[in-house]
Amino acid sequence: MRTHDHDQPPPAGLVDRAQPEQAIAEAAAACSNWGRWGEDDVRGTLNFLTDDKRVEGARLVRRGVSFSLAQPFDASGPQTGWRRRTNPVHTMLDTGTDAERGTQGFPHGLGGADDVVFMPLQCSTQWDGLGHIFDHGRAWNGRAAGDVVTSDGDQVTGIETAAALIAGRAVLLDAGRALGHDGELADGFAITPAHLEAVSAAQGETARVGRGDIVLVRTGQLARARRDGWGGYAGGSAPGLSFTCAPWLHRTQIAAIATDTWGFEVRPNEFDDAFQPLHQVVIPHIGLYIGEMWDLEALAADCAADGRYEFWLTAAPIPVTGAVGSPVNPIAVKLPGSVTCLTSVTCLWSVAAPPVAPRPSCSPGTARPST
Repeated sequence: MRTHDHDQPPPAGLVDRAQPEQAIAEAAAACSNWGRWGEDDVRGTLNFLTDDKRVEGARLVRRGVSFSLAQPFDASGPQTGWRRRTNPVHTMLDTGTDAERGTQGFPHGLGGADDVVFMPLQCSTQWDGLGHIFDHGRAWNGRAAGDVVTSDGDQVTGIETAAALIAGRAVLLDAGRALGHDGELADGFAITPAHLEAVSAAQGETARVGRGDIVLVRTGQLARARRDGWGGYAGGSAPGLSFTCAPWLHRTQIAAIATDTWGFEVRPNEFDDAFQPLHQVVIPHIGLYIGEMWDLEALAADCAADGRYEFWLTAAPIPVTGAVGSPVNPIAVKLPGSVTCLTSVTCLWSVAAPPVAPRPSCSPGTARPST
């Protein structure tokens, strides 16, 4: 595998809506991290989240106010059965009634309750692992997909490899509040690199994004779904990251990214015939962990109130051996700060309309194998 200069800024260009195959191939080659951390790497961009970055993040914990960023895991969730994804089914194995009746068989009056949950691992707030998406039969770091994920699960990059890693400095980019109406982006709104940079600049120094950070992007779609009903939240139209964000995601060297939507990227996708093309680049080629269906509402309100958009985040996946994704209960802990007013947000309306889409190009990278 070849290694390259991964820090070269991307040139501008165009993406042809009628040519998803070409655009994906170009982005995959330009933004490849294959070989960057060696042929045996299983961590991808989590390599950017070093011990020093965790120390930096830990220094943000002084106020002690914490926020769970997970949706409830219950039968009232957003799933509709697409590709056999259902909402959790929670069943009791032992109950208080059993204890009252003395049917549990324990001595000296002891009673208890026990339960079980049946659910797809990506039915609610979750991480996409590195074995979740392939590009033309290739998994993260150029491995053959069939050698990585078998009927026994992910034999190489299973989610358990990240169990101790995802904790550090995180930044909220509240695109919904900055670019949308009443704090929400419309379904189909494509968040471009220009939008991300503008939101970061408007929110101030605590919203700077750098190497090893975990970035959370709020669109406001979850708030709308809670108000109006789930509707097409799971797989339907949604605001999200533009395909043209691939170079930004590569160049900034972030450790992971999460959104409050079902699918992370804008839906419908930006090509005439495509399905989740940004996933096809960022997971197998950049090696980026993607979080979806995160509840950012309470955290976003607090950030808007005190003007601080950085915080300590711990978001460990459940280490299900060989899993390609995992439920997660992310916990954000805030630093104290004075209330500020984001008057500069008003200037963001000038970038709210998507600009001409740039060609996805970062630094030269290892192209995927031709098929």
